[in-house]
Amino acid sequence: MTRAEKARRIGTILDELYPAPPIPLAHRDPFTLLVAVLLSAQTTDAQVNKVTPALFALASTPQAMAQLSVEQILSAIRACGLAPTKARNIRKLAETLVSEHDGKVPRDMEALEGLPGVGHKTASVVMSQAFDEPAFAVDTHIHRLAHRWRLSNGRNVEQTERDLKKVFPRAEWARRHLQMIYFGREYCPARGHVAAQCPICSWAAPASVR
Repeated sequence: MTRAEKARRIGTILDELYPAPPIPLAHRDPFTLLVAVLLSAQTTDAQVNKVTPALFALASTPQAMAQLSVEQILSAIRACGLAPTKARNIRKLAETLVSEHDGKVPRDMEALEGLPGVGHKTASVVMSQAFDEPAFAVDTHIHRLAHRWRLSNGRNVEQTERDLKKVFPRAEWARRHLQMIYFGREYCPARGHVAAQCPICSWAAPASVR
């Protein structure tokens, strides 16, 4: 079975399990999504969703966030991992959006990646989920699944992104990103995984890891 054939079969299974996967991070608009994704690094989506209501009650626009002190932002997000760094980045991010982008989140991958605290994965999530632009955000969980299923050689997330974009049509990228996240949580955890009982690993993973 080629990678493309395997991807089509995997896509059918994912569509059956998650026909309309919701965005896991609570948000109102591109700015609140951008902040939520930034907060999600080394923090669960559930934890992010617990802290963002208090943060966005203080400030839900770049203009308002730029007026907060780093200490005020930190007090709202302290339960997240790397909170001090994230608080500084959120303040700088808001200031940059106000000073360089007219207070709006840019609908451009390069511009997004140039914002404080925003890497390629975060920019990809915002492009696909906020602006409905083709992007395939690859985090460590999707990287792990792609390697298990041998859709990629698994050398690094950059290579995995390139490989997944080759085997899945552009129109599916955003959906597959979300579906793989939900599938990984429900059926394919990093530890304690029984491949023989997994709807995909049971046939897509090599025999040596089943």
